[in-house]
Amino acid sequence: MQVFLAEIESRAFRMAQLATGNRDDALDIVQDAMMKLVQKYSGHDKTTWKPLFYSILESRILDWHRRQQVRNRFRSWLHLNDDEDESEDVLEQQPAENNSIPDFQLQDAQFMQSLNEALSELPVRQQQVFLLLIWEGLDISQTAKVMQCSESSVKTHYARALEKLREALKEHQS
Repeated sequence: MQVFLAEIESRAFRMAQLATGNRDDALDIVQDAMMKLVQKYSGHDKTTWKPLFYSILESRILDWHRRQQVRNRFRSWLHLNDDEDESEDVLEQQPAENNSIPDFQLQDAQFMQSLNEALSELPVRQQQVFLLLIWEGLDISQTAKVMQCSESSVKTHYARALEKLREALKEHQS
C-alpha cells in the first residue's frame, strides 16, 4: 500500500490543490483520503485501490466545497471579509526543467500557467472528470464510480471541460 500511495501522492495533491486553490487544505484532503484508504481498504485487492482512493478523494473535495459554501454564506450574512487569502499559485508546485532550450522553456511555462488557470476556472465536477480521465488514466466507467454519477454524466462533464479548455488555450495552438 505504501508504494501505491507514494505513486499517486503528487497527482492527488495536484488535483486537490486545483479544486481548492489552497495548499494547506489540499494537503489535509489528500492526507485524509490516504488515511481512509489505509484504514478501510488495505485488505482489498490492489487493483481496486486506485478507483477506491479517487472515490474517497472526490468525496473529500466535495465535502470541502460544501463547507466553504456554508462558511461563505455566514460571512456574507455577517458581512465578514476574509483578509487572509491563503491561496497559492499552483505553478509553484511544478518542478523546474533545466534541460530545455530557453524559448521552449518559456513557451512551456506560459502554457502551463494558462492550463493551470483554465483548470482552476472549471467547475469542480468538470475539473475532476478531466483530471481523473486524463491525468489518472481511469476509464469512463471507473470515473463514474469514483464520482458516483452515470457514465453519460462523465462524458458530458468531460466534453464541457474540453470545450472550455480549448477555448481558454486557443492562443497556444499552433
